[in-house]
Amino acid sequence: MPKDYVIGSASVTAYTVPTDFPESDGTLEWDKTTMVLVQAGAGGKMGIGYTYADAATAKLIEATLFPLIRGADSMNVPACWAAMRHAIRNLGRPGICSMAIAAVDSALWDLKAKLLNIPLVSLLGAAQPSVEIYGSGGFTSYSIDQLQKQLAGWANDGIKAVKMKIGREPDQDIKRVKAAREAIGPQTALYVDANGAYSRKQALSMANEFVEFDVTWFEEPVTSDDLEGLRLIRDRAPVGMDIAAGEYGYDVVYFKRMLDAGAVDVQQADATRCAGISEFLRVGALCDAANLPMSAHTSPSLHLHPCCALARLRNIEYFHDHVRIEKMLFDGVIEPVEGRLNPDLSRPGIGLEFKKADAQKYAV
Repeated sequence: MPKDYVIGSASVTAYTVPTDFPESDGTLEWDKTTMVLVQAGAGGKMGIGYTYADAATAKLIEATLFPLIRGADSMNVPACWAAMRHAIRNLGRPGICSMAIAAVDSALWDLKAKLLNIPLVSLLGAAQPSVEIYGSGGFTSYSIDQLQKQLAGWANDGIKAVKMKIGREPDQDIKRVKAAREAIGPQTALYVDANGAYSRKQALSMANEFVEFDVTWFEEPVTSDDLEGLRLIRDRAPVGMDIAAGEYGYDVVYFKRMLDAGAVDVQQADATRCAGISEFLRVGALCDAANLPMSAHTSPSLHLHPCCALARLRNIEYFHDHVRIEKMLFDGVIEPVEGRLNPDLSRPGIGLEFKKADAQKYAV
């Protein structure tokens, strides 16, 4: 292989960033987010990849995955991915193993595109020039005023759909959803996400209540492990209300099971969890075969280029925490225009440059 294509350096660092306000959803509370950043170098270029995971993920990357890619051909990303997947066989594919592979895999795709001096979307092949986003936050820890201000802000900025969290206090959910609709007006789509907090019958009851407020997306009404429950709710939900799930998928087999079960109207996937851009694209192929739309879960800056390569991609989650962190730690973060993200084709790779000095105070 040409000398310039040999991967000669690789580094990983974890950065923990406090939230700007205590946050919670239907089943979890948090006050900080950790990003695990991988940088892989060859030919004077540096590829960037990352995942949002526990800092322990960095140790796994350093000890188990880096020995496989140092000295490898940066043009052969699938070979590197296969070697990493094989290496974690006895550790278990779901969880931090897949997130570790995700960070490395994404860095390798970014590196390859930078070595070829083209944007990643051009390397993958563009199916669409830009991608629609939806504003995502509306945490259950927010007051009604906070909820309305955040969602209305996105709507006023031209974002055509917004999502809020529900499920922590079910008796308050109708009141909060009503307040959200009042804040965003009738033209902006309203999504809700229970993060698996409801039982089956409870979720069906809430779905019927949400019709009054024109909720068109009900995410994880029950746990995504309950495929029968998701299918039940999908079959009985009001017309015009999509059931979405899939953010906790770590391998293509998981997504195939979900699609085979007829559990969702919209298949979600997360390249920072499902072993990187390589597996994310495979999920896109499954959605093509199933004639269902796909939606990217969070991490908008990393998802933008691979999402533009997917013909059935519906949208990217413009998640409050990750948008904030990506703007803090990277140059090149794209701002939405009329509710869409347009990749900067003048920048190679995924278009990001790491701001090391700014990030240092958050290093773990």
